[in-house]
This record gives sequence, structure tokens and C-alpha cells, in this order.
Amino acid sequence: MQEEAPPLNQIYFYLTQGCNLRCRHCWIVPKFQGTGEVCSHLKLEVFRSILDQAKPLGLQAVKLTGGEPLIHPHIHDIIDTICEEQLSLGVETNGVECTSAIAAKLAASGNPFVSVSLDGTDAKTHEWVRGVEGCFDAALAGIRNLVDAHLKPQIIMTVMKRNSHQVEALVSLAEGIGAGSVKFNLVQPTARGEQLHHSQETLSMPEILELGRYVETELRSSANVPLFFSHPEAFRPLGNIFGNDGNGCSVCGIFGILGVLGDGTYALCGIGETVPELAFGHAEKDRLETVWKHNPILQSIREGLPKRLKGICGDCIMKSRCLGSCIAQNYYRDKDFWAPNWFCEEAYKLGLFPESRIRGRVPVRSGA
Repeated sequence: MQEEAPPLNQIYFYLTQGCNLRCRHCWIVPKFQGTGEVCSHLKLEVFRSILDQAKPLGLQAVKLTGGEPLIHPHIHDIIDTICEEQLSLGVETNGVECTSAIAAKLAASGNPFVSVSLDGTDAKTHEWVRGVEGCFDAALAGIRNLVDAHLKPQIIMTVMKRNSHQVEALVSLAEGIGAGSVKFNLVQPTARGEQLHHSQETLSMPEILELGRYVETELRSSANVPLFFSHPEAFRPLGNIFGNDGNGCSVCGIFGILGVLGDGTYALCGIGETVPELAFGHAEKDRLETVWKHNPILQSIREGLPKRLKGICGDCIMKSRCLGSCIAQNYYRDKDFWAPNWFCEEAYKLGLFPESRIRGRVPVRSGA
């Protein structure tokens, strides 16, 4: 028997299929949108229709992302609509187009969770990652506009060899500019991120684990803002596992989330831009209730997680919380939802996976 579909708690709107930056690590690969250009984007009336259909299914929150969401030609109307519907709002932006007017609009929506990407503490580093001259100063201006509007944005750095030495300096910058928290993301081996892995621009597994240990123990204890590091749950100190991870939720939340791409296609998440089989249905043709309750991919995920996870993820005692870390990434890599996460699998092969998190393993204590 099919299990009843869970509530649709949140929709991730990938509002545009364009972006005003050319980020080296992007896992969606949007088209570059220069000044005066307009790429394909979600129609305002379609956005409103989706919200109308989603609220009876349990919708509580909306995340605006992209591409770059703030270049959507009707971004002010979109924010107004979310406010009118009394939904919680999250925004992921590169900050370049975060004007004082948009910052004020976001602040008026209530208490939004806004994250701004900043991949270095100087223009040379940040712009090497982001691919457009001048975007460092523009991002800083965007952050300041948010702070001036009495918001506390989260700053996100994607760590790689080029910027890992600036971790402490980024925390200091965030503290000085008035940010609310700092999160350190890993480069996922998806789309453009694959090339960074192949060219060895990413950190090695031992380097990632040491950086994560340093951030979560030493640096966190001395910082004046909350710090988060995005490695899988099995690698986090116990005290950092339970509670908010800096995304606005404690775990991925895959059971209660749906993605909407810039052309109106429903998808598992933004992965639908690069993996066509993970996009299903269209908002102008298919009722959201039918997609949410009856799509076979969503049904398979609900039935299979976490018990069908394979390899080290299947043996991990954290699998009921972690749920494979990111099954979209796992599918991209192996065409299998249940394949082990790349990070956990590599760490396990190198003997670096925490033994205390493996089912049936008892860590050997010194002197035992």
C-alpha cells in the first residue's frame, strides 16, 4: 500500500535560469545574464498559482534561489506575495543586486533568512571564484544594505584551496560587517564543481576534515557569530548535531520539500536543471497535488529512505537524520538514489570515517 504523502512544508523556487555571475563551482550551471539581458524566468502568475495550490498541502515556507533570484524582473511582486500569504521566507543570493530597496522589502516581509555568498576576503579571491569583475565590492554593499535594514544575513563561503586560508579572516569580516552567522560549504562534484574536483582545486579529504574540526571546535568557541560547516552529520561533534545547521532546518528535509525550476517545471530540487529525469511535471499543465502525492520518484524516495541506503551510508548510525546527506548529488554521481554519499564513501575508503558512527563498531580505546 502507498503511504500517504507528507505535508509539503517548503518550496524551493529556482526563480531564474540566468545568473549575473559565472561561479566556478555552481551545481546548476545557469546561463550568464549580462546587463540589459533577461533569461528565462518563472512567470509571476505561475508563482502565485503554485502558492495557492500548495497552501492546502501544508506549505509553510518558501526559499528563493536561482540562478540569482534578485535579477527576476518581478522580484518585488514575488516578495510582496509571500508576505501577503504569511509564509516564512528564505533567500539565497550573491548579493550583487541586493539594493537598499530590496533589502527594505525583505525586511518588511517579517523575519526572512537571507544568505549571501562571499568566497573570499578580497576582490582577487572572491572574483576568481565568481567570475565577474567588481562583484566583491557589490556583494559587500549588498550585505551592508541588509544590515542597514536591520537584517542579520548569513555569509556563505564555499571552501577550496584558493580561499581556505581566509576562513578566520572571513569570520572577522562577518563580525565586523554585522552578519548573523557564517557557513562553510564544500564544493560538490556536480556540474561545474566536477571540474574543480578534477583540476584538484578542491581540498583533499584530510584537509576538509581538519578544517571542519577546526571550525567546529576551536574557531567556533572564539567567534562572536554562529559558525556552521557543511560536512555530513557523521563528521560533526555530537553537540553540534542536534539543532539548527544554518539552513533553517536540522536536516535536509527532503520529505517535505519540492523544487520549481525557472521554466515552471517541478523537480526534486535544482538538480532537475542538469538531470532531466529528476524533473517531473509542469506548473502550467499539472496540478501540484497530483505531482506531490503521486509522482513515482517522490513515492520511491519516501518509501526507500533511509532503509535502502547502500555502502557506508547504509551502515551509518546517523542515516535516519542524514538521509544520505544529499540524494540528488548521490543520484547525479551514480544514477542511484541509494548510493553512498561521495564524501562519506571517500572518507571511508581512506580510513577516515568515524568508527563510532558505524553500526556495530565499537571504538578501540587507548589502553584497552
